[in-house]
Amino acid sequence: MTADSLTPSHSAEKEKKAAAGNSILAAVFLTVLKLIVGLITGSLGILAEAAHSALDLVAAVVTFLAVRISDKPADHEHTYGHGKIENFSALVETVLLFVTCAWIIYEAVRRIFFATIEVDPSLWAFLVMAVSIGVDVSRSRMLYRAARRHHSQALEADALHFSTDVWSSSVVIVGLVLVWLGQNVFPAASKVLHRADAVAALGVAVIVFFVSFRLGRRTMDVLLDRAPDGLPQKLREAAAEVDGVLGVGQVRVRRSGPVFFVDMTVDVDRNQSFERTHAIADNVEVRVQSIAPGADVVVHTDPREVERETMAKRIRAIAYRNQMAVHNIGLHEDRGRIFIDLHLEVDDHLSLQQAHEMSSHIERDLREDMSDIEQVYVHLESRGTGIGDGLDVTPREHELVEHVRRLTDEIAGPSRCHNVRVLQHGEKLSVSLHCHFEKDLSIIQIHDLTSRIEERLKKNIPGVDRCVVHAEPASS
Repeated sequence: MTADSLTPSHSAEKEKKAAAGNSILAAVFLTVLKLIVGLITGSLGILAEAAHSALDLVAAVVTFLAVRISDKPADHEHTYGHGKIENFSALVETVLLFVTCAWIIYEAVRRIFFATIEVDPSLWAFLVMAVSIGVDVSRSRMLYRAARRHHSQALEADALHFSTDVWSSSVVIVGLVLVWLGQNVFPAASKVLHRADAVAALGVAVIVFFVSFRLGRRTMDVLLDRAPDGLPQKLREAAAEVDGVLGVGQVRVRRSGPVFFVDMTVDVDRNQSFERTHAIADNVEVRVQSIAPGADVVVHTDPREVERETMAKRIRAIAYRNQMAVHNIGLHEDRGRIFIDLHLEVDDHLSLQQAHEMSSHIERDLREDMSDIEQVYVHLESRGTGIGDGLDVTPREHELVEHVRRLTDEIAGPSRCHNVRVLQHGEKLSVSLHCHFEKDLSIIQIHDLTSRIEERLKKNIPGVDRCVVHAEPASS
């Protein structure tokens, strides 16, 4: 994937910024409202909520800045993009939540055991907490939707702030109700119920602490590049199901913001063509992205020997890797020493020096791959890559065509030769033809028959210097 693929769309960027901006406005409104009512009523629970909302405001600002920076495209200095800033901002918000917990716990313990502060559970106290719950529910749902849609941990952390406010505000309302009951319904228990507001504040702290701990652990996992639970195994199993994959080696997964980065190694048959190997890697990438949408995937292919390869197959594979073509491979063994004869096809335009360098190159590669080779004998052969100026004289050479058919049928059998074509190159002739053979014959037998036909045509027809026989299976 390119750096551009790591850049979020304009609509996604706009939605994330809008969600973060709205959370700032909501946090400002709730902080001011809770602080005013908390000071008027003297409720620690409401003041604790005001402090909580103040840190929510700081967190919302951090989130807004984080989503703006994280949406910047990858560059030469940040080749993995800027997504980690979202995870870092989530860590900052977690630390702020822990600070809030520490202050609430300290003040609650002081009021329960050491100080007496009058709390006025007025209508305004209940009203502000009800408004707070309404705003928090609306904002948290909006942020969670955006976080899930764009896999943003920063927005998720901001949503967590507002969702914990819902629970903590509910706890504060319960505390205020108990204080009001102590003052108006159960005067005998007023001393005990009077402390319910501070106990409610402790409840707020406990809720915030445990939720923050879970978020902080997940944030640290991302910052330390911990692989998501079960994901590497799922990717390994998916890659192993791709046709052409012999095995799956190392699988590494890391996350930066909303994007997963996957590096994996797969084993493939070393005799596969480059195009086929590339296609296998592409198919693996598609399977990985079906499990981790939008992932940046790098697939490294390792060539592997498939069971027990024949030596001829290994020779052809080595030639293919060097973009060379060989045929007529002969193998000879003498007292543990192996001698190889082969024909190497080279382009017509090459000089002898260039062709010899190609021959020496493939010989070195063969010796490096198979150390028991004693000697390699290479026969250079033109593969006719040049475009000739031959003139098709088939229509006017009826007698020559019939002569070709007779000579061919004498070897292959009656009425086996067809589709004869004759090209003239100056004073030389080139003959191509199709010939039917029994379909049960082996390749060695077919090669022997076609070679005999080619030799016979060259010997009996003056001027023929090139002959190609295309063998076809005879119909039943």
